[in-house]
Amino acid sequence: ALLTFARDIQDFGEAAVLSEIPFDSERRRMSVVVEHEGQRWLYCKGAPEAVLPLCVGIGWGDAEDVLDAAARQRIGAAQDSMADQGLRVLAFACRPLSDCEPPSESALIFSGLIGLQDPPRQEVPEAMARCHSAGIKVIMVTGDHPHTALAIARDIGLVRSEHPLIVAGDALRKMTAAQLQIALDSPEILFTRVTAEQKMLVVQALKNKGEIVAVTGDGVNDAPALKTAHIGIAMGISGTDVAKEAADMILLDDNFASIVNAVEEGRAVFENIRKFLTYILTSNIPELIPYLAFVLFKIPLPLTIIQILAVDLGTDMLPALALGAERPDRGLMRKSPRPANERLLSWSLLARAYLWLGLLQASAAMLAFFFVLYLGGWNY
Repeated sequence: ALLTFARDIQDFGEAAVLSEIPFDSERRRMSVVVEHEGQRWLYCKGAPEAVLPLCVGIGWGDAEDVLDAAARQRIGAAQDSMADQGLRVLAFACRPLSDCEPPSESALIFSGLIGLQDPPRQEVPEAMARCHSAGIKVIMVTGDHPHTALAIARDIGLVRSEHPLIVAGDALRKMTAAQLQIALDSPEILFTRVTAEQKMLVVQALKNKGEIVAVTGDGVNDAPALKTAHIGIAMGISGTDVAKEAADMILLDDNFASIVNAVEEGRAVFENIRKFLTYILTSNIPELIPYLAFVLFKIPLPLTIIQILAVDLGTDMLPALALGAERPDRGLMRKSPRPANERLLSWSLLARAYLWLGLLQASAAMLAFFFVLYLGGWNY
């Protein structure tokens, strides 16, 4: 986007990059040294609050003025206005270098601000609403400006209240572990301008609270959080190799809605296995009771071995397989997540299978058996 924008203004031709001061999440900026028409220039871009303090002048075409307090205030207001529109704002600055001067990010000339739009996918607001109904808490942890993060959060439905809790990286750095855990109890919370280490601290705090944490990310600075979470989900298209290596799962379409669909599918598989177990266990009681009745009450044998085999072949194959492939229930994503220690085969499932459904089937089958005997003239 920046390259297209620059070429629309002026064709600078090919200029070799002589050296580079790389980006990192602490500095929040990067610089390159380029030689253009025999003159070495240092070009810097990054977060406005990281670039502006390094500037002493402001460029107006070929002219240059001193960057005074009034100009800084106007730039700050412009940044907030762009961020409120959900734009990711970058500041740009430059300075000429003499022949022997080493690259230094100081005494820069402020060039301007550029807002980049990264609109969320159309499916995200609906996916966010499904997360809310399913009892899944979504927390935005980003390096963006607080205004940008809040605008995007409102756009996708992550934030619906007037005054959500917004914690900047500088404030997070000063928090104790107890203060962070208290802050995480807020129903709507955004973390902005955070570093890779701070992302990991948020994940650790959530785990200490007993939460099951899934983290999504695509950058190098997301890798520690992806590794720390219970499950790390890296972006398959835009994700870096470092993020993919640190993650447990790679999302091939980079779509947040796919994660929510996977949660629904996981819940459906769990419920279908339970339905299958209930169905299989239920048949044990109506097969056992006829033999107990035959021994204890001296009645004709209700079921022979061949009949039991026929019943098992009929019920344990296609109907049981169909239960395992059943589609998710419509209300599945309106339930709260089950406890992490909940077992697949629980006492409630056994009680329902043996003491309720099994007895119900056995009673109906024995009544039908005695009714047929009665019609045949049998007396006890």
